[in-house]
Amino acid sequence: MRKLFPNFDKAEGLDTVLEIPIPEEMLTNMGTNGFNRWQTLKTLMNSQFLDSSDLSAPLNNEFIVLLKLVAAPLIPLHVHSDQTLTRPLKDCSIKDSIAKYIVQQYVAATGGVGALNSLKSMYAMGQVSVYLTEMHEGGGDDSYRPRGRAEVGGFVLWQKNPDLWCLELVVSGFKISAGSDGKAAWNQSSSQPFHANKAPPRPLRRFFQGLDPRYTANLFLDAECVGENTINNEVCFMLKLQTDKKILQAQSTSNTEIVMHTILGYFSQRTGLLVKFEDTKLVRMKPVKGKDSVFWETTIESTIEDYRYIDGINIAHSGRSVATLYRYGAGYNHKRMIEETWNIEEVDFNIVGLSVDCFLSPSDIEKEHEGSEQAGGMS
Repeated sequence: MRKLFPNFDKAEGLDTVLEIPIPEEMLTNMGTNGFNRWQTLKTLMNSQFLDSSDLSAPLNNEFIVLLKLVAAPLIPLHVHSDQTLTRPLKDCSIKDSIAKYIVQQYVAATGGVGALNSLKSMYAMGQVSVYLTEMHEGGGDDSYRPRGRAEVGGFVLWQKNPDLWCLELVVSGFKISAGSDGKAAWNQSSSQPFHANKAPPRPLRRFFQGLDPRYTANLFLDAECVGENTINNEVCFMLKLQTDKKILQAQSTSNTEIVMHTILGYFSQRTGLLVKFEDTKLVRMKPVKGKDSVFWETTIESTIEDYRYIDGINIAHSGRSVATLYRYGAGYNHKRMIEETWNIEEVDFNIVGLSVDCFLSPSDIEKEHEGSEQAGGMS
């Protein structure tokens, strides 16, 4: 991963530190002239969108929507990163007590309660490869195939207790930013310059891909054990969370109804570690008078591997996610998939000097909040 770039403005000056480290392959694709590469990089880092991808123009909008789906989705629940990681096993059902025991084993396998509770902040930097996949009629695995070559890129992720996080991700010529300021989560991309999600703040799904054991343990403390399954030759316990209807209603909008959001975690019986994270969300677009409803179903499956200890915390260093977007109803029958593989290059904890100011939201979020309050006052 390239972190520094020659200072073309001042030959005797220090090298420029890149805001988002990028793979050498991505830099190579920007051309052979160093100055032109630097100009391209500056434009990319200072804008939300730069059409430097090899994807043809008609695919750009579709790609950015799918990239956003796999890169920066949120978990529907408000999950604490700094609360206790254990719950008493008494006064609960057998299924619930089994789930809590499995979470206790996971906490032990990732470093233990003491080590995890000592974490106040974290930083991760990694590399991604993304494939856009098209579906052909006929069904089955053979009906899907990658469209073109992989798009490569990198990301930086910061987190601080409580409820503060920030993600910057660049893939080929596309940039996505997302974050949480402790009050609400937000994201930006070319197709949607700014979008704030309804409070309370929710964590980024990427934390649950083996990067932050605190989030994972707290998420599944209230889960139910629903059986066993084998993932990559590992026999796993399956823990399930079904998002409460009241929470889904609170996150729905005037145009959409979130019908369900189900989360599954697969924990190895041998190691206690999380080896697969899966969630499915179903959204109904509220129909215009006289028309049928249209449904959007998204499923993201992440397999997680290559756990290594960093400062006493067992962190996954690679994995693969497959996100499926299925639109149906009112004559629609459209399915698209995007596949992401990632490798973690660096992880660090308890970052010195990481202040709240590093997680400030864009100024647009204040305007959106003010607009919501005014709309609420008129309703």
